[in-house]
This record gives sequence, structure tokens and C-alpha cells, in this order.
Amino acid sequence: MSSSCKGLLAAMRDCLMRSDCVVKDGHTPSDCLRLHTDELPEECQMLRKATFECKRGMLDMRNRFRGNVGAQYQYVPPEDRP
Repeated sequence: MSSSCKGLLAAMRDCLMRSDCVVKDGHTPSDCLRLHTDELPEECQMLRKATFECKRGMLDMRNRFRGNVGAQYQYVPPEDRP
């Protein structure tokens, strides 16, 4: 897999590990993504969709020349935001 979606995957992983689904309910991150999507914070849901779009963009031949949009994403953890 190309590294263009690496930032999104890391952001989604961090968001899942901080979510109530993992911390309080004790579910695994993969269970939260598959079975408890509605319980995730809005940030995690948006990152999940962005990761899907990034992976889809890697397969889209029209984006080969322009580059994958997901590669332009920069994640800033909540504690580092102004």
C-alpha cells in the first residue's frame, strides 16, 4: 500500500483509541469500526470516511496524474490545536 493514506490511518487510529467505545466500553478498535460506528465521535466518523475516500482515490486512474487528495491531509491531535 502506498504511503499517501498513512496520515489518515494514523489519525483514525489515534481517534479510535481515545473514543469511549474503546476506553469505556472495552471494545477493540476494529469492533468499533465495524459494529459500533454510530457510537463513535463525529471526528472519528469523518476520519473513517476520509480514509475510505483516500483508499478509493488510490485506485482511481483519473487521479494518477493529479495525485491522491488524501496525501494532502495533515493531522493535528486535539491537545496540540490552538
